[in-house]
Amino acid sequence: MTISKQTRPQDGAASENVVEMIPFLRIYARNLTRGGPEADDLVQETLVKALANIDRFQPGTNLRAWLFTIMRNSFLTGIMKRNREPVGGQDCVSGQVISFPVHDANIACNRVMQAIRRLPSQYREALVLVFLVGESYQDVARICDCAIGTVKSRISRGRQMLMDDLQMTELRDLIAVNY
Repeated sequence: MTISKQTRPQDGAASENVVEMIPFLRIYARNLTRGGPEADDLVQETLVKALANIDRFQPGTNLRAWLFTIMRNSFLTGIMKRNREPVGGQDCVSGQVISFPVHDANIACNRVMQAIRRLPSQYREALVLVFLVGESYQDVARICDCAIGTVKSRISRGRQMLMDDLQMTELRDLIAVNY
């Protein structure tokens, strides 16, 4: 890729710093797009725009924030663009007349949720925060006002109690409860 604009001497250093931010851009892109190839495309688009406009970056300011702003704006522009474009016939599900039953998954989910409700509160709270809400162990430790080792212990014991209650022998049986 070539940048057609005249670059200043400090632009070379800024360009090198942009490369160092790629892991952070990937993390942010995965959070915006929920993963997949869209995240990689968003990172690439952000890098192209940033490097093409590196002369607009003001040295001494926050490069990561500048890149994240470019990424967020690109992401939002993409959403608006997709909303303006009509849905194609290939993606239309109205032609599919088959509807598979979901009652087995609902029954299994209800069974798991009832077992979770029967857990002692400290184990239930830790499991719900980590697996249903998606909090990190560190955040759960802060929320529950306990050590991270305590959170890990509660997760492990709660998971085992759940498996015992549901009469399952392996963790993968708990994860893949007929979904």
